[in-house]
Amino acid sequence: MAEAADFQGTDPFPARRWLRRAVAAAVAVPLLAGFVQLPVTPAAAVAPAAAVVATDSHTVAVSLDTLTPSAPVKGDTLTLSGTVTNTGKETVTQAQVDVRLGARLSSRGAIEDAARRTGLSQGRDGKPLGGAYLVRIPEIPSGTSREFTLAVPVDKLGLDDAGVYQLAVSLSGRTPSEPYDQPMGIDRTFLPWQPAATKSKTQVTVLWPLISSSHLSAETGSDDQQTPVFESDDLAAELAPGGRLERMVTLGAELPVTWVVDPDLLATVEAMTRDYQVRSEDTALAGRNQAVAKQWLNSLGKAVQGDKVIALPYGDPDLASLAHRGKRVSGSLSHLRPATELAESTVETILHVKPSVEYAWPASGAVDPSIVDVATSAGADKVITRSDSMRERLSYTPNAARPIGGGTTAVVSDMVLSTAFEGDMSRAGDSTAAVQRFLAHTLAVTHERPGTARSVVVAPQRMPTVSQAESMASALRVLGSERWSQASDLITATTAKPDPKATTIVPPAGKYPKALSRRELPEAVFQQVRRTQDDLENFQVILTAAYRVVTPFGNAIKREMSTSWRGRPQEAAEYGRGVQAHLESLTDEVKLIDKSDLTLSGRSATIPVTVQNKLVQGVEHLVLRLESSKPTRLKLNGGEAVAELPVRIEGGHSQSVKFTASANANGPVPLEAQLYTEDGRPYGPSMKFTVKVSEITSTVMLVIAGGVLLLVLAGVRMYSQRKRAAARADDADAAGTAEEGEEAAEADPAPPVAESDDPVQPSDLATDTGPQSTDPSGPGEKVER
Repeated sequence: MAEAADFQGTDPFPARRWLRRAVAAAVAVPLLAGFVQLPVTPAAAVAPAAAVVATDSHTVAVSLDTLTPSAPVKGDTLTLSGTVTNTGKETVTQAQVDVRLGARLSSRGAIEDAARRTGLSQGRDGKPLGGAYLVRIPEIPSGTSREFTLAVPVDKLGLDDAGVYQLAVSLSGRTPSEPYDQPMGIDRTFLPWQPAATKSKTQVTVLWPLISSSHLSAETGSDDQQTPVFESDDLAAELAPGGRLERMVTLGAELPVTWVVDPDLLATVEAMTRDYQVRSEDTALAGRNQAVAKQWLNSLGKAVQGDKVIALPYGDPDLASLAHRGKRVSGSLSHLRPATELAESTVETILHVKPSVEYAWPASGAVDPSIVDVATSAGADKVITRSDSMRERLSYTPNAARPIGGGTTAVVSDMVLSTAFEGDMSRAGDSTAAVQRFLAHTLAVTHERPGTARSVVVAPQRMPTVSQAESMASALRVLGSERWSQASDLITATTAKPDPKATTIVPPAGKYPKALSRRELPEAVFQQVRRTQDDLENFQVILTAAYRVVTPFGNAIKREMSTSWRGRPQEAAEYGRGVQAHLESLTDEVKLIDKSDLTLSGRSATIPVTVQNKLVQGVEHLVLRLESSKPTRLKLNGGEAVAELPVRIEGGHSQSVKFTASANANGPVPLEAQLYTEDGRPYGPSMKFTVKVSEITSTVMLVIAGGVLLLVLAGVRMYSQRKRAAARADDADAAGTAEEGEEAAEADPAPPVAESDDPVQPSDLATDTGPQSTDPSGPGEKVER
């Protein structure tokens, strides 16, 4: 880390400085020991004897960007390069960059103290190496930077015993307001010095996580392949060359690491290798990154061969959120064991390796008893925690594994090593500092108890950035020389003999970090999960191909509880609402069709109720229940107030379910139709309609019978009259023929029309034989009889 010099002991008042020097001379106390020694200069440029504090007006930031080799051996030349930046208001002149070697650091605590320290103290930072091993910079104007490179033979550093040394690069110079040499800035790092291999080496296990945020939605196409729909195509950027996940695989392939995989990521990438769609506002576009997904999966398959693979429960559920909030919502924990079972089969199917599924990894390795209980309920008997949660009171670093009761093993990762590469590692100076600090701590662990080998575990952040992953890889390459450490895997670290003095007490709930608690998933997320799960269970029982719905929605529900949602409650809630909305859109495809009011004009009739299925698959195990609110007026199916009939409909079809009804009295009768599953749970909204009953009484029947009789008698009379009329017409025709000859010479007028006693009625001139009307019925729908 670049630091401006911040030196103690400067007093801006000359009288006080004079008094201090006088007192020092009188009592012969070397007050100047430990302060910066300045070279002899002309009288006008002589600095005060006390150490000089760099003020804001002339501060220089020093950044050590590269240090190679990171862990030198005898005969190596150490190369240091970086930049110095004048952040003050005055130009710095006659600047000089020096190398300083501090004292050997005796413990890991001393390393952390040195990392936190600011200011320059010659007693702790050492004297400038000087001679040929410095860089002079004539001038550094305000706001500008200058680069430097120093090459120092390791033999010139004066390294003694093996161990960790503090190494610093400092800058001194002058300004117009203070024209004398003074230290202005310093940057520190650590130099691990282990020229020969140690007899006992520390076993270092590094977890290499392949985890991402949720990308798949619950939606799939209606085709046979069930084309998946992605929330976005952002995952492609992570998989492409140079992307985060691509770099994790490429770097991990050449390093001795233990892979920790979220199976949901594998399943998501595997879905990308085929046809897929990406949501874009209100539509979905065809995905175009199949080649990228295939290449990444192929590379990962080769990389993991021969390595240990740990599979987290499917979707990487947030164990702490479940323990602290999810348990208050019934059914939340029921998803964990299926997620573990699915994890094993997913990894084995896609990567063709058998993973270990016995490990749980709470966020940031923080645990309390409830988190351990939730972890074991998922089927895990090993919990990856961290040393800042399982606090030790030892002067050395114990083995990572230790029993914590109930047959559960805690694998305690080292907090300093696990967090060494957090933050922005894109700046070369920050990356170099992190690498050197990591190496220093691993060497310090080995030197804590030289005769006893230890096993430490490094569990980094879940989703390292590209720069973080590359910095970790740089440190692990240095450890590959195996001068003080050896690579191990998580399975081996778990079986290492526990240190008898190591803590086995899980901290109470009150010790759980508040900063982590604030980032947990809210209870509302788990309530949403519960609603979606209930609807899914109600829906799946009616489907003939339930797997087409259960699989994508079941996986989406697991993603709703993912650790990746930590600190993003709004995004988590939005994802859950999207899953619920899509499920509701599917369940609405099976519904009752609204009916208009019916008219029943008889003692019995058939009442049809139509059920529609717009799904691509059939539905079954449904029951349609029809209930009469006034059974004394209208009864159903043999005299009951409630009637039920089974429903089975093929995909894309409708079915008319017919109920028999019998009327006892006139008047309107409200009816309610409702679909139920066979286990008695309502399905979808009910549908209400009214049947208007018009009962036919005996008096009405007598009136109708009398009317019919009158019509028959009238018909008989009309028939008799017509016969008599026809007979008279025949007699008239015969008389006319006899007189025909006599009237032939006379004019031939038109014959007279025969008269009849019974003229033809107008109704006899036409018959009602037109076709039946095909127009829809009016508002009052007639029922089938």
